[in-house]
Amino acid sequence: MKPLDPRLLRHARQARVPIAAVAVLGVLTAGLVLVQAELLAGGIAGAFLHGQTLRMLRGTLIALSVVVAGRVLVAWATEAASYHASTAVKAGLRRSLLTRVTELGPCWLAGHRTAELTTLATDGIEALDGYFAKYLPQLVLGVVVPLAVVVRVGMADPLAGLTIAATLPLIPVFGALVGKAAGGYARQRWRALAVLSHHFLDMVTGLPTLKVFGRARSQRAAIGRVTDDYRRTTMETLRVAFLSSLVLELVATLSVAMVAVGVGLSLVYGQLDLRTGLLVLILAPEAYLPLRQAAAQFHATADGLAAADQAIAVIETPRPGSGARAGAGTKVILVEGLTVTHAGRARPAPDRVSLTIRPGEITVLTGPSGCGKSTLIDVLLGFAEPSSGRVDGVAPSCIGWVPQEPYMFPGTVASNIRLGWAQAPDEAVAAAARAAALDEVPLNRPVTERQGGLSAGQRRRVALARALLPGRPVLLLDEPTAGLDAETEARVLETLRGQAAAGRAILIAAHHPRVIAIADQVVPMDAAQLTEVRA
Repeated sequence: MKPLDPRLLRHARQARVPIAAVAVLGVLTAGLVLVQAELLAGGIAGAFLHGQTLRMLRGTLIALSVVVAGRVLVAWATEAASYHASTAVKAGLRRSLLTRVTELGPCWLAGHRTAELTTLATDGIEALDGYFAKYLPQLVLGVVVPLAVVVRVGMADPLAGLTIAATLPLIPVFGALVGKAAGGYARQRWRALAVLSHHFLDMVTGLPTLKVFGRARSQRAAIGRVTDDYRRTTMETLRVAFLSSLVLELVATLSVAMVAVGVGLSLVYGQLDLRTGLLVLILAPEAYLPLRQAAAQFHATADGLAAADQAIAVIETPRPGSGARAGAGTKVILVEGLTVTHAGRARPAPDRVSLTIRPGEITVLTGPSGCGKSTLIDVLLGFAEPSSGRVDGVAPSCIGWVPQEPYMFPGTVASNIRLGWAQAPDEAVAAAARAAALDEVPLNRPVTERQGGLSAGQRRRVALARALLPGRPVLLLDEPTAGLDAETEARVLETLRGQAAAGRAILIAAHHPRVIAIADQVVPMDAAQLTEVRA
């Protein structure tokens, strides 16, 4: 991530007003710095050269107090605007990240660590507070204040102005050199944190199994190793940050010293008056201070920048399935010559599949495991990108979906059914539960963390009830009756026949003969038979 990455600013459009306010306040700060230096130089020179008393300097002191109060007020307003911008950008990034992860679908998510994405969406993006609330204001000041100081000092003492202008670039140059190393360590630290989060999640999830086999205690050493890696990368990052502070302080100190030597010699030889010399000496440190603080804040926000880099990479990941569909929203869904290739597999699955899914009919995909039934459903949902072929007439917003492994969120059975329709009335939820043969499960039954409280068959029927809510004319069901007893399976199949009779288009991936028996058309997915067969 660059110190001023255009990608991050592109995602900060909703914070344009507070960021613009920060820029305006930076200009105001530069003006107040110049006024304060003028007042201090004039007051001190007047006291030493003209013997002015405090009473005589009352006007200068009052003006100086007003300027100091103004700088305090501007600093407060800058921080308030910065935090407002930070809050808006973080909310926008989180929203974009979650939206894109949802659009990419479970196929993409299966290749990524859930704990890492969770850490990225929470602590990672939260670390951007320092970037927008501290670093960005200092960056604005680091541009405006040094420029104003160089112009004013150059007018008063050209030699001092030239010295400041020549030494100012040393701070960003040395900061960039050390910052490059700090950025590498920050990325390593972020990866170590992601591994630590993923390891802890896996261990907590599998803790019951580990305890059953007596392997729970053996995880102490593994956790110790992962934690030690995180500690080591954190200390390396801190060492580089401290080294950066030392280098920048040294460069700024030597630069100010060079200006002071020139001013002293000019005073000795009578080339400058005391007021001008004081003005230059007061302004010289102000030229380097914003750049030093910006560099320090950049190191403090390295974690947030590394996390934002990953978040933007996810947000800008192309959505799969964008080139496979046309004419979304028609009543008939056409699949023509659909082929999906998989990395590490010799044969595509599915391979040149064509079928028509019509309203009022049940289409069943059959074939051995690995022949592409679930992949075809993923393509229809927009979760997978086909290698060739096309899909015409399907809009994901019109689809009710039951995956092989439905996920339940903490809450109640009713709240999990309502995921398909957030404002669904109680009557619609109860009707969907009855249609899915969920009579024995109370709708107010709690669903705890990790889907506790429901069996595998009950979770599948909750997902079916979710899909059966009104507003989804197309149903895509992946093994919807797996794990159900014969009586419950018969009720579910009867429901599906009724849904088809009501005009819904239903596509089922199944092995069981009883499911195949209710099909209006059966599509074999094995390599030997790739033609559409009517039941």
